[in-house]
Amino acid sequence: MQFHQLQYFVAVAETRHFTRAAELVHVAQPSLSQQIKSLERELGADLFLRARGNITLTDAGEALLPLARRILADTDTARHEVQELAQLRSGRVRLGATPSLCTGLLPDVLRAFHDRYPGIRLLIEEGGSHDLVRELARGALDLALVVLPLPTPSPALTTVELLREDLVVVSSPEAPAPGGGGGRGTVRVADLEGERLVMFRHGYDLRELTVAACRAEGFEPDFAVEGGEMDAVLGFVRAGLGVAVVPRMVAARSGPGLRVTPLAPPGLERTIALAHRSDVAPPRAARELQRMLLER
Repeated sequence: MQFHQLQYFVAVAETRHFTRAAELVHVAQPSLSQQIKSLERELGADLFLRARGNITLTDAGEALLPLARRILADTDTARHEVQELAQLRSGRVRLGATPSLCTGLLPDVLRAFHDRYPGIRLLIEEGGSHDLVRELARGALDLALVVLPLPTPSPALTTVELLREDLVVVSSPEAPAPGGGGGRGTVRVADLEGERLVMFRHGYDLRELTVAACRAEGFEPDFAVEGGEMDAVLGFVRAGLGVAVVPRMVAARSGPGLRVTPLAPPGLERTIALAHRSDVAPPRAARELQRMLLER
């Protein structure tokens, strides 16, 4: 089994067309078809069902595809690692993070990293922890900032706790204080019963955490608006559509137009961890970013 055969196989699997796959990998179509047939002979199984105008994966092809993608991704990572100059003047870091961390934690750290290593390209992918764990596992990310506990714990990942962050309630200053105010300066989770919440889309760690906290107090949250990303949620709160539970760092960076109310003890907090694959060391540039995050 040769590396270029896996490249050709993945190209055909993704395009479902031999000619377009050949154009994608810059090789003549007959040569690509010959290499696919050679790979099938070596594996002792057909990888594609070939019908006129319709290319589909066999069971063997479906089994090989995620493995082939991972091998190609790991090889690409190795190439970038070897090509990095000793002084970290070139290279890349592929970092995944939840949207709230992209808003709150990362800007200062990434600015410091970029100032120190301006030649390193930073590729950022936003997503929920579940999606980021999947991208790490298939080799599409070097590092990811995730919320613990992970939705599906994976022994293939190494996680290092980075910080614990309080959650706060944000609301429009023009609306009544959440939970009736009462001069306490704080609000309890139980006080959110009857409040209209601006809620994140499904897949957001903050959505699951907030809903679970409300249910633990014996009530179902009432959504005024749901389905937004972080910026949209903050905008809806500013407009007076409801209140939202967000990380303290996000609230601190959100600018004017929001009232920030701490949650009364024991409050709510989330644990942020830095994750990477256990079987492959992150590239050198990623290790340097990891060090800066841990020492921030």
